[in-house]
Amino acid sequence: MEVNEFLQFMQEAKTKIDKSLEDIFSDNSSDLTICAARYSLLSGGKRIRPLLMLASSFMLNAPEADVIPFACAIEMIHTYSLIHDDLPCMDNDVLRRGVPTCHIQYSEAIALLAGDALLNSAYELLFEHCLNGDIRRLKAARFISQSSGINGMIGGQSIDITSEQGSVTPEILYDMHNKKTGALIEASIMTPLFLSPELKDFSRVKDALSSFSKHLGLSFQIKDDLLDLLPNSKDLGKSTGKDEASNKCTFVTVFGAEKAKVLFDEEMFLMSSAMDDLEKMGYNVYLLRGIANYLREREK
Repeated sequence: MEVNEFLQFMQEAKTKIDKSLEDIFSDNSSDLTICAARYSLLSGGKRIRPLLMLASSFMLNAPEADVIPFACAIEMIHTYSLIHDDLPCMDNDVLRRGVPTCHIQYSEAIALLAGDALLNSAYELLFEHCLNGDIRRLKAARFISQSSGINGMIGGQSIDITSEQGSVTPEILYDMHNKKTGALIEASIMTPLFLSPELKDFSRVKDALSSFSKHLGLSFQIKDDLLDLLPNSKDLGKSTGKDEASNKCTFVTVFGAEKAKVLFDEEMFLMSSAMDDLEKMGYNVYLLRGIANYLREREK
């Protein structure tokens, strides 16, 4: 597969996800909470998690029709988390995806409800897709739920808001980001594993995908922390320089920028090694490798 074919996959996959999300949150409602949810959900974004899920499903031969609802659900969960992260009681941010954050645009109360609506709608979508009792879909939905909860994303956020610079060990920092950032990325990549036809080498593939997911999640977070050093928030699409100003614990504030760059390269190497393992098993990792390279080179 050539580079232009990969870019075509990225564009086509993003278009499918955007269309599906628009259908889920139609624009025929005057309810302000729904308007706010649509505002945040459809205001852009790279759709990295759905793209990873579709790339993983391509590799594992999981039916796309099965995967799309899960991909939409995970993007809705991700967006709800961004709305809540930006609230004054959390990060108190004013810019997200290049536009004013939800609470700036609509009010804090409506933003809170919009996040709740997105989370509940994601679970409605998962339940609806599991109504036929397919055990594969149920396992996939459970994995996403676990990754979103206190043992995943919410647990990482809890560590984050109760931590201060100077009080966090490297072990706590890694645990925080394995949960806060890594859990949903892992869920995105692992979900097609549950939706695929029976795999003879299920355990080996699961281990390799888990390793790939973990190191991709950490490299993604380290890159984010390094990008926060950029002077121009307009280019990045969100506020920059807030991590240090807010006394937040990041790979840059804990290790320093130069060491963070070394750690980023280490995570990228380990992620590539996991892809090599999958390739040796006979799987086509081109799309996953392409997204990994895209994330490595991103500047926003």
